[in-house]
This record gives sequence, C-alpha cells and structure tokens, in this order.
Amino acid sequence: MQTHEGLYSDSSPGSRLSPAQRHRSESPRPAKQETKAMKPKGYSIQACQRSGRSQTPSRDSFYPPHRVRLPPAPQPRPSHHTSGFRSAHPGVLPALGTGNCGREPWSGSHGCPVVLRAVGHGCGPAGPMLQRALCLDPSSGLLKVRDRSFQLRQNLYLVGFGKAVLGMAAAAEELLGQHLVQGVISVPKGIRAAMEHAGKQEMLLKPHSRVQVFEGAEDNLPDRDALRAAVAIRQLAEGGGSALLPAPIPPVTLEEKQTLTKLLAARGANIQELNTIRKALSQLKGGGLAQAAYPAQVVSLILSDVVGDPVEVIASGPTVASVHSVQDCLHILNHYGLRAALPRSVKTVLAQSDSDPHGPHSCGHVLNVIIGSNALALAEAQRQAEALGYRAVVLSAAIQGDVKSVARFYGLLTRVAGAHLTPPVTRASVEEEAQLWELAAELHLPDLQLKEALEAVVEAGGPVCLLAGGEPTVQLQGSGKGGRNQELALRVGAELGQRPLGPLEVLFLSGGTDGQDGPTEAAGAWVVPELASQAAAEGLDVAAFLSRNDSHTFFRCFRGGAHLLHTGLTGTNVMDAHLLFLRPR
Repeated sequence: MQTHEGLYSDSSPGSRLSPAQRHRSESPRPAKQETKAMKPKGYSIQACQRSGRSQTPSRDSFYPPHRVRLPPAPQPRPSHHTSGFRSAHPGVLPALGTGNCGREPWSGSHGCPVVLRAVGHGCGPAGPMLQRALCLDPSSGLLKVRDRSFQLRQNLYLVGFGKAVLGMAAAAEELLGQHLVQGVISVPKGIRAAMEHAGKQEMLLKPHSRVQVFEGAEDNLPDRDALRAAVAIRQLAEGGGSALLPAPIPPVTLEEKQTLTKLLAARGANIQELNTIRKALSQLKGGGLAQAAYPAQVVSLILSDVVGDPVEVIASGPTVASVHSVQDCLHILNHYGLRAALPRSVKTVLAQSDSDPHGPHSCGHVLNVIIGSNALALAEAQRQAEALGYRAVVLSAAIQGDVKSVARFYGLLTRVAGAHLTPPVTRASVEEEAQLWELAAELHLPDLQLKEALEAVVEAGGPVCLLAGGEPTVQLQGSGKGGRNQELALRVGAELGQRPLGPLEVLFLSGGTDGQDGPTEAAGAWVVPELASQAAAEGLDVAAFLSRNDSHTFFRCFRGGAHLLHTGLTGTNVMDAHLLFLRPR
C-alpha cells in the first residue's frame, strides 16, 4: 500500500517477490518506458497486492460517521488595533464574533477564529481522513477501500511522501496491525519535532514502528535527504509530495533538476507546468512508482493540493500513467524562455523520451482515491460560518492565476458586494461590477459562483462570509521573503485602501491549509482596509515591500506581527483558503 499524501501489499503471507520473480509472474511485465509526465502533489497511501482478487464489499458503508468538534473558543485579549478587530491570540487571527453577528461587533468578547479553524477541520488531519477511507475486518483480513476489497495476509507494504503523510502512516499502522510488513515515508525536514512540540502525538509513529522515516526537502525544495528517501521508496516498491520524491533520470542530476524547477517557479510557472517538467525528468513520477510496484496491486490514497483534483498532476502522478509528451515540455520551456539554457543532460533525457507513459498503459493494477480536497475543507468552513450567523457562500475552490490579478479580483469583489450591502448602488459600483465580471473571465475560474454570491449578499443584508480556495502564483521580482498567502493578503490590503468603502466593515484572510506559507513559519496573514494608512503611520511603505516580494518582512514589522497567521504544521495540505468577511456598520 502506498500513501502519497500509498499502501503496498503482497498476497502471499509475509513474502515479497524479487524483481526477477516478478518478471516471471503470470502477468508479464511490460517493457519499461520513458515518460515525461506531470508530477502530482499530495499523494497518500499506496497499497499493492500481488494476487488477491478484488471482491465486492457489502452494502453497509464502511465510512465511520465524521463529526467536527471545534476546540473551545479562546477569550480574546484587548488589542491596540484601531480597525475594530482584536486578536484571539496576538499574531494569530482577528476575533470573529459568535452568536448574533448583526448585533455583536466582530471584536466581541466571545470571538474566536472558528471559521478558519473549520477549513482545517473540514479536511481534518490526514490520519482521520485515512481512517474514514479504509475499513479492515479483523476476523477475515478483508480491507475495503471505497467499492473495492483486498485480502490481507501480512502482505502489505507502505510507502508515502508529502506534508500529511506522517499522520497518515501512523493511522495506517494502527489500523493495519500485523498485516503491515514494512514501510518507508518521506516527510518535510523538522516535521516530527514540530509535531512533538505541538503535543500532536496522534500524528507520530509509535516506538519500534515498522515504518522508516526520512526527513528532507528543506524549504520544500528537493535535496540529498529527499533523494535518499526516493531511492528507499523505489527499492521497497521493486523488492517488495512532489519535492519529497526526487529521482531524476540519469544523466540529470538532482542539482540540475532543482535549478530548473526554481527558474520555472520564479518566472511564474503554475503547478501543472512545474509537474509536467518534473515528471519528464523523474524515474518515479508520471506512473514510475506504479511501474516499479507492478504486478502488485496498488491503492493510492491522495490528498489533493492541485486545482481541479487531477490525479495525474497531484504529486506529479507517481501512480498515474502520464499523458504528456516531450512537445508539452518544450512548449513550457519555450514559453518561459528557458529552452536555450537547458543543461545537456536535460536535453538528452527529453530527446530519448517519447509520448508513452511509464509502465503499464492502463495502470489497471492501481486504485487511486482522493480522500481530501480544498472543496471539502471549504464546505465545512461554510457550515461553521453559517452557524455563527453569517450568510456564507463558497465562491470557488479553483482560484488560480497571477497573484496581482487575484488581489484585484478580491478588491473589486469587496467593493461590489459592499455596494449591495450598503445601498444605494452608485454608477461607480455598476462600472466596477462590469470590471469584476471581465476579470473573472480572464482568470478562467471553472467553478466560480459569482452570480450566486452577489445574489446571496443582496438577500442577506447583513454579515456575509465569502469563501474560496486554490493556489495563485507569484512571479518573483525581488529578493524578499514571503509566500503566496502573505503576498495575496498584502496586495488585497493595498486594493482595499485605494478609496473609502463607506459604512462597511471588511476583513480578508489568506492562509495555507498546511500551516506553512513559503519558507516562513506563518500560514498566511489577514488585512483590513485601514492597513496601508496604519502601515504608513509606522513608517512602512506597502508598495515598496510588494516591489521586492517581501510580504513576510512587512507583516513581521507591522503591528509587531499581529496580522500574521500562525497555526503550526497542520498535518494536512489541500491548497489555500481565502476568507472575505463583510458587514454593514
């Protein structure tokens, strides 16, 4: 069974087939093929079984009921902010009122950041998500995964990689017991210490665990530690998150692959483009891991941190045959002006590749299951916001595009929605609504519920919470420090301060569901329309910080860091969450 943020099992009790034995098995292994595939992010547990036939599960659901229990609301401390908001904890979040939102101020004495917490609870730590996706009958050893069943006889091997896989592996080992023979997982550097420090024992493996842990990919970049983990994962698969599974095709070196990835990201390449190149240069991505495990049966439990949840893109699709060709790679490299500067080794690998995917064309021995996504997290946040008295609407779980355009979209949305909340609607508001629709079309948001959101605002006439998620991209122009969530929040703050919004209270928040925004300890940040003027009073120039992509430094200095969102590593990763709160004064 394999967890990419997969479980791996033989059907013969306690035994593994050697590569030579596997080659002679009754299902002949297809010849190894080179591929150029996109790399999906956020895989979970992949399970491989050698010869057990799948069976039809009973009609009874094997998903235990899931109840979200929010922690008790902390009492907010007095704040020095003049914006009308207080922090439930300094530097964490503004307090959001509970109960009757129409009468209590958002800085009310019972406020707590329950709506944002609900984003995490909606998807939840990865361990419970895995437990809801799997059901093991201890008496028969029958493992049920959705509509498939697998017979376990101490023949299951686990591999995994990603920010959420540590908790998933802990939950899998507890559930599977003696059926789990061995496991290897690759996790971010420092995550075990962080979980211990946070007291999250449920996210940690027990002493004498059968699962070997490799920590690597510091600052979410492939390194030698992550490469050693990838080698161990491949060895386990053959003998029985994306940056955490680097295994470049020779003669490409890890450093060359890392440099190319950095250059693409700095020029604004999105995750789909990055993963297309990564898969083309990887032995394990783009179906390579599934090929290594063949003919074992593979179950891959996936957390999606990619817009639209395409399994071939998440973590670069280690268990999904690639559909991308060399021409797709060359088109991307040409678009970002990098083709001429490619190392000779990369040119060699691309020249040797063709459009065929890794491994078996059908990947019929693989079951890919998405167990967590941004849409699920936003749906839970919507329920929590409504319970607090807000009219809540999910705008989209597919926000993407340049962060400047996304920030302008939220700025226009705030002014247009605010005009509907605080009539009369002016001519300027009508013009801005036309601009909003035009910009929405340019961003190509397939699931955008803009019309429904504006209609809900009109009907509400009171406090509104608009929710969205996705992954905007930042084109680096400076050498500052930050992440896309802090960059987006700062740009939205600048947009909101361009002109008065009238009798309207506004708060915008952007946070990463994994608890880490870029190479910083913050998950994101929150802003109000007064941000720019308050920053100027402290001698901070918002435009100057944005010009050098230095959002983290800005928020660390502004109000002593009180607008930074600190959650710690959450043990999950389903992209980002954007929350926009509006209320007439």
